[in-house]
Amino acid sequence: MPTNYTSIDQYISTFPAEVQTILQQLRTTIQEAAPEAAERINYQMPTFDLHGNLVHFAGYKNHIGFYPAPSGIAAFQKELSKYKGAKGSVQFPLDQPMPYELVRRIVEFRVGENVEKALSKRKRK
Repeated sequence: MPTNYTSIDQYISTFPAEVQTILQQLRTTIQEAAPEAAERINYQMPTFDLHGNLVHFAGYKNHIGFYPAPSGIAAFQKELSKYKGAKGSVQFPLDQPMPYELVRRIVEFRVGENVEKALSKRKRK
């Protein structure tokens, strides 16, 4: 498995077919919730950028890691409580249905945060 990914397509291609399908659907969900966001690889993970880091995701042996920053976790704490996670991350087990709708709402929340932060920076200049 390469460790210097140059694209999200390359990253996703390194996983088994059934995981690729989940990762691709997750990517599509994020793209639809944040159509203005740019895709890139950051921290060797698929990353979406909109006025700074928006969200990251990554595939693992038994789960998909989703990284919407601590604020994205805190805002959806109740819904995310059934999943393992940390301050800025959550693990979605591969043996359970992916909560794409929840991911979409978290991404939309993060878009609002990043846009608001960018606007307030602009106003201060």
